Amino acid sequence: MKINELVRENIRNMQPYSCARSEFKGEASVYLDANENPYNSPFNRYPDPLQTELKKEISKIKKVPVENIFLGNGSDEAIDLLYRAFCEPKIHNVVAIEPSYGMYKVCAEINNVEYRPVLLDENFDVEAYKLMDASNDKTKIIWLCSPNNPTGNSLNFSEINKLLSWFRGIVVIDEAYIDFSTKKSLLNYLTLFPQLIVLQTMSKAWGNAGIRLGMAFADPEIIGILNKIKYPYNINYLTQQHALQALQNPMQVEKWVALILEEKEKLIKELQKLKLVEKIYPSDANFILVKVENANAIYRFLIQNGIVVRNRSNMPLCNNCIRITVGTPEENKALIDTLKKFHV
Repeated sequence: MKINELVRENIRNMQPYSCARSEFKGEASVYLDANENPYNSPFNRYPDPLQTELKKEISKIKKVPVENIFLGNGSDEAIDLLYRAFCEPKIHNVVAIEPSYGMYKVCAEINNVEYRPVLLDENFDVEAYKLMDASNDKTKIIWLCSPNNPTGNSLNFSEINKLLSWFRGIVVIDEAYIDFSTKKSLLNYLTLFPQLIVLQTMSKAWGNAGIRLGMAFADPEIIGILNKIKYPYNINYLTQQHALQALQNPMQVEKWVALILEEKEKLIKELQKLKLVEKIYPSDANFILVKVENANAIYRFLIQNGIVVRNRSNMPLCNNCIRITVGTPEENKALIDTLKKFHV
C-alpha cells in the first residue's frame, strides 16, 4: 500500500512551516533566533517541536521506534489531523463503529467530511463485512475503539484483522483504555499493516488527563505527514517536562491499574445487588456500562446528591444505560450508598 497516494493532494504538495527550533537542532550557549524574551528561563524558550527526549522515553516503554511516534495535544489532535491529512471536504467519507467515542463524528463535521456510522452487534462487537459494506472508493478512514467507549468491551481481534486485510485506506484503532485490558495492544502489527494507526493516551491509566498528551503510533510515512501539518509547538514545555517525569515511574501506573481493576470487580458485585440494575456489560476498561430501570431519573438523583456519572441513553444501543467510572473505594461506596436510596 502506498500511503502517499491516500494523502490529500494539497497536503502532499505543501511546504510545512519551518520554525526556529526545527531549523536548528542541538545545543548552543546563545539563542538569538526565535525572538524569545531572554529572561525567565526555562519558560521563555519555545519547546522542542518534535518532543525528541519525550519520544525516546515513550519508545522504551512502548517498544516502538521513535520514528513511529506522534505526540498530540490529547488524542483529539491526532484525530483531527488525520481528517486534515487524508479527507477532502465534501468528497471523502469515513466509516466508524457506533456507539463509540464522539470526537470521531465531531471532527468529521468540523472538517466537512461525511461520517458513516455502523451499528455494533447485540454484544457491542464489530463485524468487518458491515464496515466494508458501508465503505466505497471515497472512504479514507475507518475508526475503531478497543476497548470501546462507552461500552467498555474489547473488539473481536479476528474481525479487526479482516478489516486490516480488506480495507485499502487508513484504519485507526483507539486504545485509550488498553492498559486496563487483558487483550494485547495492536502496536505489534504496525510493521505488518502500514495503514494501521494506534492511538493511546496518558489521560487514563497514567492519571495525567490534565496535561493533554495523546500518542499516535504508525508507519513513519504517516508520522511524517502528521508532523508536517501539526502546529509547530503543539506540546508545551510544561507538558513535556511533566510527562518525562511520569514516564520514570511506570510501576506506579501498574499499581494504579491493579487497584482500579480490583475496585471495578467490587463495584460490579455491589451493583448486581441493586434491583434498579438490569444488566452490567462486560468491561475491559476503567469504567462499566450499566443498564438501569430509569437512567434519566437515576442520573438526576445522583447529580442532586453530588455524584456525577454519564447518562448514555441518547446513544444507539444504550437506552437506559449509565456509564460509571471506577473511582476510589470511598467514591464507589458513596455511589452505592446513594443508589440504595433511590426510589422510582
